[in-house]
Amino acid sequence: QLQLVESGGGLVQPGGSLRLSCEASGFTLDSYGIGWFRQAPGKERELVARITSDGSTNYADSVKGRFTISRDNVKKTVYLQMNSLKPEDTAVYYCNADRLPLDDYWGQGTQVTVSS
Repeated sequence: QLQLVESGGGLVQPGGSLRLSCEASGFTLDSYGIGWFRQAPGKERELVARITSDGSTNYADSVKGRFTISRDNVKKTVYLQMNSLKPEDTAVYYCNADRLPLDDYWGQGTQVTVSS
């Protein structure tokens, strides 16, 4: 069974840090682009960060300088290091693996809550 499993979410105070993990099961990530998305209540899902198969990265303006995406193909895992967290970062975070032409997988999501 091909799936992605996110972990690492939780409750953190403003200014704190979390590291999310996205582990692939049933397939390898080497040839996939991996994105971290988030969806807050009442809002559309948005792209937070993405890393291509060759390691190029891009970030949403709202998280630049605070979040870092990385990948470990041997461990079949992609990470999202989140620092200086703000209440507006509160959302369910999802990882997505895509590869042309049609491969597209989503994880089940992990909740991140930033609150004092």
